[in-house]
Amino acid sequence: MERPPQPWYGQRPPQPWYGQRPPQQRVPDNPYAPEGYTPTPPPAPARRRRLGGGPVIAGIVALLLLAGVGAYAVRSDRQGRADAPPVATGTATPSGTPATPRTPAVRTPVPERIPTTEEINAGRAPGDATGWIVDDRADLPRRTVWLHDLWIVGDTVVQAVYRKVVAHRLSDGAEVWSLPLPAPVCETPVHPTPDGKVVVVYKSSQAENGNRCNQLRMIDLRTGKVGWDKELTETGSGDDTIIVHTAISGGVLAIARSLKATAYRVADGAELYDIPVENPGKCYPDDVAGGARLLVVSDCAIGVDRSKTYGQVREIDPSTGKVLWRHRTQQGWQIGKVLSTDPAVLTTLHAEERAKNWRVVSLGPGGALRTTIDAREKGFEYCADSGDAGEGVQNCPGTLVDRRAVYLGGTERVGAYDLGTGKLLWGVKAGEGDLLHPIAAEEGARALVYEVPRSGRPGGVIRLGPGGADTKEQVLRHPAPARSAESGMLAGKLAHARGRIVITPSHVDGDDARHKARMLSFAPEGS
Repeated sequence: MERPPQPWYGQRPPQPWYGQRPPQQRVPDNPYAPEGYTPTPPPAPARRRRLGGGPVIAGIVALLLLAGVGAYAVRSDRQGRADAPPVATGTATPSGTPATPRTPAVRTPVPERIPTTEEINAGRAPGDATGWIVDDRADLPRRTVWLHDLWIVGDTVVQAVYRKVVAHRLSDGAEVWSLPLPAPVCETPVHPTPDGKVVVVYKSSQAENGNRCNQLRMIDLRTGKVGWDKELTETGSGDDTIIVHTAISGGVLAIARSLKATAYRVADGAELYDIPVENPGKCYPDDVAGGARLLVVSDCAIGVDRSKTYGQVREIDPSTGKVLWRHRTQQGWQIGKVLSTDPAVLTTLHAEERAKNWRVVSLGPGGALRTTIDAREKGFEYCADSGDAGEGVQNCPGTLVDRRAVYLGGTERVGAYDLGTGKLLWGVKAGEGDLLHPIAAEEGARALVYEVPRSGRPGGVIRLGPGGADTKEQVLRHPAPARSAESGMLAGKLAHARGRIVITPSHVDGDDARHKARMLSFAPEGS
């Protein structure tokens, strides 16, 4: 007999985590929103980087200028909200009287003081975690600089930052080694090899525009030593290196670029094979995912009629290049992100509605469809409200997979779905504005969840499981002096190892007035 649906809040009456609120009118069509909550309009669906969007934006700007409309620069945050200077108000001007032009006030950012590691730990309350902070003062261009994947190898955490790869000791954040590069890094794989080697891709020059993402360098993350260098050559539009995606599985590096994907041996850079193009003229490799398995994602039947497009994912034997299985979406849908390669768990996106209309898909043996989960019913947004834009196919914030479940986070909620049945195992709704990211799975479909700090509450790590809010257990409470720096990172990049959480922003700014800390880490006292 099928079990009745489990309640969203476990066995307790619906209530926020942090105390009761006065009764207010329920938001129509959103039974899971906190009482009194006014929903923010969803962000416009973002296209994958390969699709581009420059001509459309340029056209809109040109129309505004022709119409004589002034415009402010708008900054969008993770939730798709926009901050713009308020419209000036004043006394009405009589008809026929020339209006005195107003010059918008220029807002000069005030640099935020970043606490030291000593200050963070000196401000700890009893029971707080210990922490360390990295305030990287490297000279950066006066623009947004994206940070790359976090790798934990041995007792270090390593990250590529602009023109260097740097390792920090997990116990205290001290820099262990730093490797300079000739030009900015443009791509990194999510996973290193089992023995701690990666291949980073950096640009052909330091210029901001007009260069290629075509320089390969193998690095031993345990020592910071350089292995081999290689340049990706181009023979035509089918193998250009404007956008490159990489993945490592075992000792094999897969690179997808334009209409081609190729495998290389990490140890020496030798080219092994071209990943087969199936259905030429219709399907082309678009991205690669690594780790326990090597998966290749393809877009197929791309054209004006988006209802005919579809996506395909294949598992490739890394050692031989043989296709082990294929899975194809229905028409009108595409592969979004690969949440896990083993078990194979993906997101799929409606080809036109994109991140507004998405599913989680679990695959079984041979790529057969196992379950399809529509987490929108409980208010979950795509990739924890980060949308569909940016980075590779394995970068989907706020998601976690183990053998039994997929864990989803985001704004004001976190929960787990059974991969075999598609049913909700547990779910918790948090306070208004809370941002929750699952970071580690535990036995019994439990998970460690990172709480991003907000006003009046520091960040931390909690444990949740079946039973929802009744099972909440505080694992780490981060020190209050770190709250401002941690909040500004917005859970951009997260890693968890041996009870320690590492946090970085998704990007930093070369403008000193917008400077922020690059890395934070917390662990139980004595770790």
